[in-house]
Amino acid sequence: MKNLFLTTIIIILSLFQSVAADKLAQYWDIANNAYRLKDYDTAASYFEKIASQKPKNAEVYYNLGNTYYRMNKIGPAVLNYEKALHIDPDYTQAKDNLVLTQNRMSAHVPIATDIFFVQWWETLTAPRMATLWAILAFIFFSAMILLIFLRGISKIEIKIPAQLPVLLGLIWVCLLVFGYQAARNTAESGAAVVMQNDAPLLNTDLKGKPMSLLPEGTTVKVRGSKGEYAEVIVPDGRRGYVLQSWLTKI
Repeated sequence: MKNLFLTTIIIILSLFQSVAADKLAQYWDIANNAYRLKDYDTAASYFEKIASQKPKNAEVYYNLGNTYYRMNKIGPAVLNYEKALHIDPDYTQAKDNLVLTQNRMSAHVPIATDIFFVQWWETLTAPRMATLWAILAFIFFSAMILLIFLRGISKIEIKIPAQLPVLLGLIWVCLLVFGYQAARNTAESGAAVVMQNDAPLLNTDLKGKPMSLLPEGTTVKVRGSKGEYAEVIVPDGRRGYVLQSWLTKI
């Protein structure tokens, strides 16, 4: 009876997965046909449905970016290209189309070059590095434990420097830090896109004349919040505050 019950559950779950897959395939066909027919509202609607069920699919966000670009919706187009690149940083078409979209912005904020060690840190903690750091951390931890074990066995005459396990331990800790930060960046990019045109960038006291007006589609780094405002770093390196309701996280 128990085996029959489990078999029934497995069959039901398989049927649900099959129906869901068929529905997604149907959504793909409708969205792509609508895009070819220049019915961009319908295409965007169905691509959004697919994205809600397949949030880790870079191609879905790339197609959404193309659709919103055709609709001249700069903010949503940039947002979806950025989402595609967050999932797959090597997505060449998404990179190229993101640049095209940013060139259509009324006053695109230039990107400042980070200091070399900031660039190194961002490279080391990129989402695609998370798995590599996890594997290396496991290897170095295993090697450290093995050396400690061998040093503790007096019968085995192996000259192992006392500093070597310590060195491996330090490397292991560094790898854990890199892996932890890379995993965090995988889950959340820490960036957002301005979805309102001419969004005021305010100073720290949130008073007075705005430092500047950010165009729709500007990608910012979110570093904190103060009430209804988010503390952000704009592409040219300036810090300020923008209404959180005018931002959408990547």
